[in-house]
Amino acid sequence: MDNSVVEKCDINFIHEDNVREAVDRLPDDELIADISDMFKIFGDQTRVKILMALENVELCVCDIASVMNMSQSAISHQLRVLKQSNMVKSRRDGKVVYYSISDDHVKQIFDIATVHVQE
Repeated sequence: MDNSVVEKCDINFIHEDNVREAVDRLPDDELIADISDMFKIFGDQTRVKILMALENVELCVCDIASVMNMSQSAISHQLRVLKQSNMVKSRRDGKVVYYSISDDHVKQIFDIATVHVQE
């Protein structure tokens, strides 16, 4: 069967117990909006690549720009978005600011996504 075809029921019947359970388990709209916003962050290839570059090593803006072959200005813009969404954190060492993944949850999301995409 073609996976792009959405199959429909032959009858119109609501399984009320299942619907009630699904509704009861839905988180509130604010949490759903926050989750949606998080996935929007992952919807940009540049941000995904930056996060992957930071997965195992701290890098400064100059380093990231070199890895990405982009301007420091463009990287700074993306880092600002990532920092506002708590995906990355920064640490100052003298005149240099280093960036890294904010916590293991971000790494886990990428690990799960990678496994899923490679299946």
